[in-house]
Amino acid sequence: MTQQGAVLQGYNNELVKCIEDLCIQKEELNRQIQQAEEEKNKLQHEIQVLKDQLDCVCENLAQKVASRNELDKILAETEAAYMKILDSSRTLLNVLKKEVGSLKHTPELKTNVT
Repeated sequence: MTQQGAVLQGYNNELVKCIEDLCIQKEELNRQIQQAEEEKNKLQHEIQVLKDQLDCVCENLAQKVASRNELDKILAETEAAYMKILDSSRTLLNVLKKEVGSLKHTPELKTNVT
């Protein structure tokens, strides 16, 4: 029976060694899982920060585009009004030239000096 006891003791020692190895592997996996979870949390935080920054940039961009569109409208209206002013000035100048031209052809009025 001593031989069987020795064999049994050998199996027991091997079993204990396997269990210890499994515990070491579990501890290593737990450490890796913890590191991965920390990295995941860090990345999720960075993603949230970037999303917040993106939202801010998008809002700012939308405001700038709206301002640019308003300026485009104002410029178009101003240019149209300026063209009307130029056209009116040209018309006024032509009328004035005609009037001055017709005045040159009319006899001068003489004034009575007494």
